[in-house]
Amino acid sequence: MPIAELQVCSVEQADVTGGVCLVRCVGGVARTGQVYAAAESRVWLRGIERYGRDVGSFDAGHTARVRLAGAVVALLSRGQVLTRVPPDGHGLAELEAWLATGPPLTDEPSPRTLRVLAVAGMQDGRLPDGVRLRWGRLAVAAAYRCAAAEGAPDLVRGIELAFVRGYLIREFGPGRGGDPAALCREVLALTGLTPAQAAARARVWRDLPRAEIVHLRRLKTLLRWTDAARPHLPDGDPAARALDAWSRVRPELP
Repeated sequence: MPIAELQVCSVEQADVTGGVCLVRCVGGVARTGQVYAAAESRVWLRGIERYGRDVGSFDAGHTARVRLAGAVVALLSRGQVLTRVPPDGHGLAELEAWLATGPPLTDEPSPRTLRVLAVAGMQDGRLPDGVRLRWGRLAVAAAYRCAAAEGAPDLVRGIELAFVRGYLIREFGPGRGGDPAALCREVLALTGLTPAQAAARARVWRDLPRAEIVHLRRLKTLLRWTDAARPHLPDGDPAARALDAWSRVRPELP
């Protein structure tokens, strides 16, 4: 399928946030939520109107009135062609600026794609530390967007957040990498069980209902991401004592 391209017929209204344009699709299929390149800038396709009705898409050879987000809309000119940008074509600064607008969950990149892009940048050892930390902050935002889009349970969202935050603490230490105590407290608040209760269930886990087995497995995954944070807690800290108790239980969990 060819990459979608839109040719600007006219800019009907525009301000610092975006505007409305009449465009002709000259390639592929244009869909709401897509991102288009306008020279070095990006615009987001937030809405499509054809014959007075909102539609989700239109294809080559047809015109439509579209709502675009992005300050560059005011600078678009008649005849200019906007080309859809694939997900891996989004740069870090562009994604940061996009997220700052509180975009709809239907915009591209999708929450799950954003998470993949952000985690890859966060883990790329070839990049400067400051850039990796910025990707890490995007990965945290992506985890929240995934939870909102997919209706993920708190424990599932907690696993994704704990992974990113635990990784950043391990790689960059407390402070720059995050707050170890806050991560541990938030993880412990999600367990829903005491270590003793989990240990008792672990002994008979094969006889438990499937939902309880899944919960124990998620706990095991969740708690592993505190390993990087635990060394930064004083031994007398209540969270430290709780994590030490969980560390003795974790190997027994399914």
